[in-house]
Amino acid sequence: MKFCSHCGNPVSLRVPPGDSLPRHVCDTCDVIHYQNPKIVAGCLPVWEDRVLLCRRAIEPRYGLWTLPAGFMENDETTEEAAAREALEEANARLDIVSLYTLISLPHVNQVYVMYRARLLDLGFSAGAESLEVRLFSEEEIPWEKLAFRTIEQTLQRFFSDRARGEFRVYSSAIRPE
Repeated sequence: MKFCSHCGNPVSLRVPPGDSLPRHVCDTCDVIHYQNPKIVAGCLPVWEDRVLLCRRAIEPRYGLWTLPAGFMENDETTEEAAAREALEEANARLDIVSLYTLISLPHVNQVYVMYRARLLDLGFSAGAESLEVRLFSEEEIPWEKLAFRTIEQTLQRFFSDRARGEFRVYSSAIRPE
């Protein structure tokens, strides 16, 4: 950040009085510009014994498979964001079941909030950000072609929990390898 969004003057990176971290502070009006992690909300849509995956039509990770997810917008809940992303990416109507994984990615300043969900019907199709969407059984999951580690981790936990017949809520962090 180089300029203040409040007055347009230059900002500098410094620790404001009473704070412990460097922040962008306007040199003229003293407005502190906090930068916080972005929330990625999504879901794991299920139909019978299969899960719905989307093949990405956008970067990053064009052409790879993912669960429907994306950045949360202002004025929506995480559940609403997850349902919106499923509709945008897969034209999928669903019922959110429960929070499933909360995964922090501190190195990219993101937090993934993923929900288990039930597809309401089979009327899904590729949205603007997807090349294709498809239901996969556990054996058919293209593990080597998944777009993100958060998605791989969520799917692994889902299939493990389903085999045990008990679903938990998971909180974890993924750091660079």
